[in-house]
Amino acid sequence: MKLHSLSIAAICLAAMFALGCGGEKPAAKDGHGHDHAGETAAEHAEHDHGGWWCAEHGVPEDICALCSSKVAADFQKKGDWCKQHDRPDSQCFICHPELEAKFAEQYEAREGKKPPPRKG
Repeated sequence: MKLHSLSIAAICLAAMFALGCGGEKPAAKDGHGHDHAGETAAEHAEHDHGGWWCAEHGVPEDICALCSSKVAADFQKKGDWCKQHDRPDSQCFICHPELEAKFAEQYEAREGKKPPPRKG
């Protein structure tokens, strides 16, 4: 009986290691340091980080806190964070819809055309 109990315990332990402990999955990072946890490969391929603009979120890539946990941490440190929508308050188009126009103006000034439609 004791051998049987040890066998069951060993199987359970092996299953826990194989499946993980259920803790938070670390964010997947691409070559630019952007987080893409939960994205499918197709969704990630659509999100181009090659330019200066994050078309998915409607802000310049270098300040896109939704793509970079480092950028997000910087905004949080400064106290610029919308806890309700989990993004910088200065980029929260939900609470401040007028901000989307402000960023669109930046894009138009640089590119001479309207920005691509936001996906997120």
